[in-house]
Amino acid sequence: MRPIRSLAAGALTLLMVGLAAGCGGGTGGQQGAAPAGGSGGSTSSSSAKQIEIFSWWTAGGEADGLKALIDLFQKQDPGVQVINEAVAGGAGSNAKAVLANRMSAGNPPDTFQVHAGEELMAWVNAGKMQPLDSLYQQQSWNDVFPKQLIDMLSKNGHVYAVPVDIHRGNVLWYNKKIFDQYNLKPPTTFQEFFQVADALKAHGVTPLALADKDQWEATMLWEDVLLGVLGPEKYDALWKGQLPFDDPGVRQATQTFVQMLDYVNPNHAALEWQDGSQMVADGKAAMNVMGDWAKGYFTTSLHLQPGVDFGWTTTPGTAQDFMVVSDAFGLPVGAKHPQEVTDFLKVLGSKAGQDAFNPLKGSIPARTDGDPSKYDTYSQQAMQDFKVDALTPSLAHGSAASPAFLTAANQAVNILVSTKNVDQFLQALKTAAQENGIR
Repeated sequence: MRPIRSLAAGALTLLMVGLAAGCGGGTGGQQGAAPAGGSGGSTSSSSAKQIEIFSWWTAGGEADGLKALIDLFQKQDPGVQVINEAVAGGAGSNAKAVLANRMSAGNPPDTFQVHAGEELMAWVNAGKMQPLDSLYQQQSWNDVFPKQLIDMLSKNGHVYAVPVDIHRGNVLWYNKKIFDQYNLKPPTTFQEFFQVADALKAHGVTPLALADKDQWEATMLWEDVLLGVLGPEKYDALWKGQLPFDDPGVRQATQTFVQMLDYVNPNHAALEWQDGSQMVADGKAAMNVMGDWAKGYFTTSLHLQPGVDFGWTTTPGTAQDFMVVSDAFGLPVGAKHPQEVTDFLKVLGSKAGQDAFNPLKGSIPARTDGDPSKYDTYSQQAMQDFKVDALTPSLAHGSAASPAFLTAANQAVNILVSTKNVDQFLQALKTAAQENGIR
């Protein structure tokens, strides 16, 4: 992963702005709920043993999963007071703004949720995180976390966070009843996608639900198309500065993305990601490209049956690729309770901890030895794919590029959706890359 190059105070300010503006992605998504299971307020306490856990998991399966993780931790050490400092709203952006202010002020939480990849590296490059090499060795985590994932958590041979979950970003969800009614097969190539989309349009069905009120949803669709056109090696090369943003493959992917926009619902800019999933569930649209937190929404919130009410496939051209969205926790420099953080990270990275957390959240374990019997049909398939597919970092969820670049990319995609001006879009990405260390 390419590091952010400047560590001066001005760069930290830029980091704060980028993190606050960056999306929380699908791993958040629930809004307006009170913090789950904790004080949600001051970190002060007379307890000698305590830990403040900072996240944006405030509702639904994500809050249930965090509670299960905390319960397991407190069973092992009942003397520790856990302060669950979860910040609701903005699909994680509200939490990131609060976190940026606290880190800048030298008042870090004991541990905090962060996406693996460049979102984490922004804090590492700013000198705000402590390495966890000895903990990885003690817990034998190098044997159970995939090397490609560990690389997303590492810099200069040192690892800085423990992953708790894995979400897949390159999933196309579809209304199975609509597809059965019109005798359609889920598309695996872009040619098949447009053939299916034309057939659906002819029957008066919106082919593709898009809900991009928060911008990152459209960026996520674009990056999935990009992966499908470039393949994993060129996709990774783009973020390492080894492939230019005006490469013919990037242009082709962007043109394909623009063509797909002809098949989306006209009110997409007023909708959030759950609304797009809801359209598929209600039969108002046939397909939706979204991370597999949508599966949790289908099954937990809407009580739909996998393989009966909805189906899934990888996005076109990505059958052997796994777009990784991973939440991780580390040990910030200046954490007030480092021993408690270490003990919590041990639980978080354990097989028992991950198998307690992920079935409730709807994700799969970052470990490759999770117990499949604890997961549903979709997750069992995802667990198998995770072991063998090429793992690629998500731009939309903070892994592929710096927070500052992501902010610029979200704005550029938002303009592209409105104008469909491919040349303007590619130039905007080139400028953002030059300004943010991608050469």
